[in-house]
Amino acid sequence: MGAGAGSGSKGSRLATWIFIAAVAGVFAGWAANAWAPDAAAAASLAGYFSILSDVFLRLIKMIIAPLVFATVVAGIAGMGDSKAVGRIGGKALAWFITASLVSLLLGMLFANWLQPGANLALPLPDKDAATNLKTGGLNLREFIAHVFPASFFQAMATNEILQILVFSCFFGFAIASLPGSPAKTVTAFITELVPVMLKVTDFVMWFAPAGVFGAVAAAITVQGLGVLATYGKFLGSFYGALLVLWALLIGAGFVFLGPRVFRLMGLVKEPLLVAFTTASSEAAYPKLMEKLHRFGVNDRVTSFVLPLGYSFNLDGSMLYQAFAALFIAQAYGIEMSLGQQLTLLLVMMVSSKGVAGVPRASLVVVAAVLPTFGLPEAGLLLIMGIDQFLDMGRTATNVIGNSIATSVVAKWEGQLGEPLPDDGDTAGAGAARPGAA
Repeated sequence: MGAGAGSGSKGSRLATWIFIAAVAGVFAGWAANAWAPDAAAAASLAGYFSILSDVFLRLIKMIIAPLVFATVVAGIAGMGDSKAVGRIGGKALAWFITASLVSLLLGMLFANWLQPGANLALPLPDKDAATNLKTGGLNLREFIAHVFPASFFQAMATNEILQILVFSCFFGFAIASLPGSPAKTVTAFITELVPVMLKVTDFVMWFAPAGVFGAVAAAITVQGLGVLATYGKFLGSFYGALLVLWALLIGAGFVFLGPRVFRLMGLVKEPLLVAFTTASSEAAYPKLMEKLHRFGVNDRVTSFVLPLGYSFNLDGSMLYQAFAALFIAQAYGIEMSLGQQLTLLLVMMVSSKGVAGVPRASLVVVAAVLPTFGLPEAGLLLIMGIDQFLDMGRTATNVIGNSIATSVVAKWEGQLGEPLPDDGDTAGAGAARPGAA
């Protein structure tokens, strides 16, 4: 692999610029909110800030589909062993399900302990008020059908990661099963496509500070800093629960990875910051792949487990769903027994798998499940105004959960090598390295 001296410092500079942009976005949003004469004017100003974040997220969406396709196909074609793929997938799903259950239980425990919805000093929306969240088709049958793409190009166009993963698995297995030069030619082309896409990713990521600035400034312009004080108890309780979840995830990582888990957390700080400030898991995906490579995870494990985790391993979202549902119950003074709460968690566990690709998916899951337990869907109106701030925390948590899950699965498979030095070649995350074959 070619040397890339100085690229580690480039990554640090980018992380610094992202942090500076986030702070600048807070001040710009605060000034715009104070200057705007009314809510309509604030929304109009926020629209201009959002241009930057919209462009950045569009650029990210532009590279996600070809990046997932190329890395998954190259990994499976090179692996040439369907049993290995099945074994890796089984281990990953076992981790995902366990982590999801722990996240849901933690959200339930914190909501019951801190009672963020009790004695809420806010007017409650009418129970019959509509939230305009589309919850139809939120069931296991629809999810299973949704996993398989009707059209690969449609899946690519809509960035349906799970559908792209399914097609890529079929494509990769087909290449691995074909002898002769045609298969080698296709494999060579796709393998060479990976570093090209990662280089495109490097170019796109330099627009990240502008995107972060726009996202933060737009959110503060509309909501103002005062909303943080109004919902202080709710936000504080939620982020306190997230910090405990972070500690549990890192602790679980320590059990399997040892002290190296702290090196991993240091490496993923850049995609973590991108995910937090933009509230977009997709925005962090390319950089997260790169950082896992630098940590020593075999690229073939990353290319399979990480896309799978983006659909099944949403630890922050799971905690949020339990927390939000019980917050609404408390706000309306509705008592829920322990049995009802545990049933609620299990329903959410299954329902959350049916909203792949749905915007604000966590809100949709909560909205769909609430009526089943006699809770008013209108209660979501209490938190929809601050959902951007909640989404930032749960998205960052999802990034941490997926980085640890991928690394642990690689360790189980004996596919976790030594980390690259700090001045390693970050642009060549798709290139071969010792032990990658």
